[in-house]
Amino acid sequence: MSSSQRDDRAEIIAVLDGYAECLDRREWERLDRVFADDVVFDFGEWRATTREEAVDAMRSYLDGCGPTQHLLGNYRVEIDGDRATSKVYVRAFHIGVGVAQGMTYEMGGEYRDVLERRDGRWLSVSRVGEVFWEVGSREVLGPAG
Repeated sequence: MSSSQRDDRAEIIAVLDGYAECLDRREWERLDRVFADDVVFDFGEWRATTREEAVDAMRSYLDGCGPTQHLLGNYRVEIDGDRATSKVYVRAFHIGVGVAQGMTYEMGGEYRDVLERRDGRWLSVSRVGEVFWEVGSREVLGPAG
């Protein structure tokens, strides 16, 4: 692997990690550093064809949730010029608040992205999310109430 490819791989991993950090800090506006405006999402139970739609969907799960921690690992990145694909495992822990106080929800799965270098930086243009397992209560998730 060339030093250029190592740099690209590190930048792509930073983009993927940025997603988890934005979710856990609820810094929705910073997702423009992760996803292109025209990103296409497929999370099974929801789909979006723009970053704005995707953020709205994410917020519908997390705005009413307590603290979360999204951990990513086992990065598999393939780079071909200004285009790349990645697969990364995710383990996300959610704590309930309000009527869900004392409840938790945890999931394990995988994000599969297609990324493009646009204006000198890597952005995800497509993400498929797959849930492998879930424990706890999905009542933890939902809009702010």
